Amino acid sequence: MTDQEQEIWRRLAEVTDPELHRPLTELGMVESVQVNGQKVTVAVKLTTAGCPLKGRIEGDVTKAMAGVQGIADVAVVTSVMTPEERQKLTQELRPVRHSSVTKEGSRVRVLIVGSGKGGVGKSTVAVNLAVALAQLGRAVGVLDADIYGFSVPRMIGVDRRPVVLSDDMILPVESLGVQVISMGMLVDEGTPVMWRGPMLTKLLEQFMGDVMWGDLDYLVVDSPPGTGDVAITLAQRLHQGQVLLVTTPQVAASKVAVRVGEMAKKVGQRVLGVVENMSYLRCPSCGEPTRLFSGEGGQELAAALGAPLLGKVPVEAAISEGGDLGQPIVFTHPKSESAAVFGLLAKAVDEAPWQVETAVS
Repeated sequence: MTDQEQEIWRRLAEVTDPELHRPLTELGMVESVQVNGQKVTVAVKLTTAGCPLKGRIEGDVTKAMAGVQGIADVAVVTSVMTPEERQKLTQELRPVRHSSVTKEGSRVRVLIVGSGKGGVGKSTVAVNLAVALAQLGRAVGVLDADIYGFSVPRMIGVDRRPVVLSDDMILPVESLGVQVISMGMLVDEGTPVMWRGPMLTKLLEQFMGDVMWGDLDYLVVDSPPGTGDVAITLAQRLHQGQVLLVTTPQVAASKVAVRVGEMAKKVGQRVLGVVENMSYLRCPSCGEPTRLFSGEGGQELAAALGAPLLGKVPVEAAISEGGDLGQPIVFTHPKSESAAVFGLLAKAVDEAPWQVETAVS
């Protein structure tokens, strides 16, 4: 092998698959390299037909070849792995497919974002917090466990289905530096999910055990409101999970959220803190905060559970607009008041002591 060919392979070893997060060469995706004069042709085997990230892989390979001495033209030719090649790949990946988020002693920090009732902005907090943690340089995944009321895909800008390598290996979709899995990526947005408890549990088991999350620092779980089947399953399977409760200032919201916090304690999870959403509206003229809802729900909830109030998120049009467009406010308006609150929330979560309680029998 010539020095030029060695340099080409060295650079290809630095190109990673966007979903598997491992070098193409290590995954067996580089089939061949041919040098003809000043042109190099790199043959890449994609894991699936119609790979949504084909263009990105081609671009990354082309970029990696820039600067190789004597090479002026790069061609990337793609094909698809045979069933046998893909089976071999999945067998190699299976022992390290995810960070064992469901096992005792896992290093992954699991943050379950919950609420007592719907409509308090739980998913908004979960998505913006996840992106804010990613902005701190953390590896973050979001598991949308709100099976009936999924909204994470739209809020974080995911508009495609996950790649399924095998029956027990699903690749999450990346958006804004965050890995995402949701029921909303498996069905059309307007399709109602009419499942009973056992089917919900089975899907959650797949999301927790069969998704190749990679080496995560955080798994942010958007839990459905209340203390139903899903919340119980999450508590049973995510032993190291800590709970972040979202409420509005209204007593009606905070009192119901107390039940979720008490359930967390009963199953051995710690309430990491409380976020009060829609806390106030900043007057555009005088700059003074205006309270839209009565009560001190956030403070009262925190006091009832013996947990800190970690942030008060104001009402800003950019939050709802960003949620509709798949552009969280921490990404589109990083200097806004709400983005600052989410940034401080992310730092508080990141600096918090992380411990697993002993479940109460």
